[in-house]
Amino acid sequence: MKLHDLKPDKGSKRKRIRYGRGIGSNKGRYAGRGIKGQGARGNSLKGAYFEGGQLPLVRRLPFKRGFTNIFRIEYQEVKIEDLALLDDGMTVTPAMLHEIGFIRDRYQPVVILGNGEIEGKKLTVRAHRFTKSASEKITGAGGMVETIPLRITGAKATIRKMRKEDLAKIYGEE
Repeated sequence: MKLHDLKPDKGSKRKRIRYGRGIGSNKGRYAGRGIKGQGARGNSLKGAYFEGGQLPLVRRLPFKRGFTNIFRIEYQEVKIEDLALLDDGMTVTPAMLHEIGFIRDRYQPVVILGNGEIEGKKLTVRAHRFTKSASEKITGAGGMVETIPLRITGAKATIRKMRKEDLAKIYGEE
């Protein structure tokens, strides 16, 4: 066998259909698109989303894609393993966590998560929320847990454009 003997398998190569090349080609005159209408005018492929100009089902049913909860309060997370780096007997506040660099914004609420261990550190921790495991670990190590009450709830708590002085009053900043 030589290179000039090689051929593709029978039936694997087909000639492409040449549309609009006369009635003898079997795809002449209207080129398989019919006489008139949307499909004859070059834009027949609209996709599954298009419903003939009717408002598509996806846009009629917004709940199918989920929603944004306007009452959600964004907490800044601090883990127990981060608090284990602090000295014994300290009082931990959001302002102090901001100075150390554990949280980014001292005016937003803080949640303490139970990831990690805190061995033999008697810390007094003040935050806006604690997970159950975090409060058990802090009190189990001999420390205290103090919850700072959120003075604002609901949709107003999600407002980000408030002045820092107002946020300090709302979130109980010392």
